[in-house]
Amino acid sequence: MTKFQLKNFFKAAYEIILVFLQFFIIILHFFKWEFIPEKQIIQITPFSYFVGFLIIIIALIILLVSIKDLGRNLSPFPRPKNNSNLVTKGIYRFIRHPMYYSVIFISVGVFFIKLSIYHLFLSISLSLVIKFKIALEEQYLKNKFKNYFLYKNEVKY
Repeated sequence: MTKFQLKNFFKAAYEIILVFLQFFIIILHFFKWEFIPEKQIIQITPFSYFVGFLIIIIALIILLVSIKDLGRNLSPFPRPKNNSNLVTKGIYRFIRHPMYYSVIFISVGVFFIKLSIYHLFLSISLSLVIKFKIALEEQYLKNKFKNYFLYKNEVKY
């Protein structure tokens, strides 16, 4: 294996690990593990439950709109598809990565409903994984689309 092939192998492995971690952390929100105590930070109230539910509903709507706007460009991986286009319309006029942010907000919404240290840890972990995924995706987008730099300057988040 040449140095170039080895570098590409590790980059592809890194992408797969990030996607796997993202989905794994999301799934962990919905399973109760007997060996992991779900110690609550504060007592759950109807208000915290309502706020969490509201955050989840809004994030799901944003997620669905962003999926619709991406169309055939949709992929769970940070590397854009070969025949993809840079999407700058719809919700992408306002937010560069609405799907990633919606997933984080759904995780935060679940935390507000549960108010446990476990779910706080999952939300923070998911945010970090997505931060690394966004950084990698932006490298790919800069290399693939010459106008990405202009889009990035125009749409800050």
